[in-house]
Amino acid sequence: MSKPTNNMRSLWLNARLATMDTQHPAPYGALHDHLLVVEQGRIAAILPQGQLNPASFDGEVIDVAGRWITPGFIDCHTHLVYGGNRAAEWEQRLLGVPYQQIAAQGGGIVSTVRATRALSEAQLAATSLPRLQALMAEGVTTLESKSGYGLNLEDEIKQLRVARQLGDSQPVEIVPTLLSAHALPPEFAGDADGYIQHVCQDILPTVAEQGLAEAVDVFCESVGFSPAQTRRVFEAAQRHGLRVKGHVEQLSNLQGAALVAEFGGLSADHIEYLDEAGVAAMRVAGTVAVLLPGAFYFLRETQKPPVELLRAAGVPMAVSTDLNPGTSPFASIRLAMNQACVLFGLSPEEALAGTTRHAAQALGRGHSHGKLALDHVADLLLWDIEHPAEIVYGLGVNPLAERVFRGQRPGKETTQ
Repeated sequence: MSKPTNNMRSLWLNARLATMDTQHPAPYGALHDHLLVVEQGRIAAILPQGQLNPASFDGEVIDVAGRWITPGFIDCHTHLVYGGNRAAEWEQRLLGVPYQQIAAQGGGIVSTVRATRALSEAQLAATSLPRLQALMAEGVTTLESKSGYGLNLEDEIKQLRVARQLGDSQPVEIVPTLLSAHALPPEFAGDADGYIQHVCQDILPTVAEQGLAEAVDVFCESVGFSPAQTRRVFEAAQRHGLRVKGHVEQLSNLQGAALVAEFGGLSADHIEYLDEAGVAAMRVAGTVAVLLPGAFYFLRETQKPPVELLRAAGVPMAVSTDLNPGTSPFASIRLAMNQACVLFGLSPEEALAGTTRHAAQALGRGHSHGKLALDHVADLLLWDIEHPAEIVYGLGVNPLAERVFRGQRPGKETTQ
């Protein structure tokens, strides 16, 4: 199936715009009584109401009747594509069974690896699609999808291929990331260095050659991979022209964020144990801090990320679901925003910036996504609300009136 394209022009009248563009000084970059012109799937003009005569416009005219319009949401850290679930394991943990015992019984990430490996591409796509559709229903128009549950060449490629297929078949942009250095597979038990060599010499070059990933991620942690092993993966990524990012400082401080920054990394994610030196390195490198409150909540953690330090340093803070079966089984971007406010102390405006402007930066798309601005993609969300904070405030009822991808309204797709 070809991706829908839109060569038509459209005019969106009587809108209140939460542009999320810092060029506009009002909260949320708000512009009242404005109109949008969309051409070729991009924003061609933003004008005060009355500066363009709808009667003379050559294209579709849509009166949004005072609704708020925001940019499409960007979920910049997900593990969308996987098999099985770990609900029974979660129940065991709640009943007091130690994680070590669960892992010894075949639980933990190994169970997800086993379930993912067992599925064909078609089966893996079918089980992942409902999660994607749930995110899209809340306004996600772009998301990252990591591998990391194959942990061998064949199944890492399978995960990335399925992510591509889902992006090709749905009105959404999926950004693929290679996360082979996520955990140690059973075949390399006790030989982390040997597995990292396999990642650097076999998996990563093949994925790069086939164009299946834009970036490479590593779980740099005491229960993951060491800074030295992480450096080896980052060096290999650099040799093959791929950007880097890291699961870092989630459970301890190994200076992983500074390592990501050293390589000009797109983002440092989790970062609960990030220190001032790490924040300073991220600021200099332009590395985005990705906050993942779903995992913090689900694991009942107590160490919060240093939001005040990040804020004071001017480090962009993105917010994401971390959708995964083990530590954040939540296909809800609005829940992540609410959690970021309640658990981490973000303002609703910061949470919205974290799923638009800053999330775009975390995926290397700050120049084209995440704002209502000229020549940015026309991914638009229309909301039945009186104030943008309502998007973050309440859950259960979805105030999203319409989701527009690349200027196309639902049910009005065209192909060429």
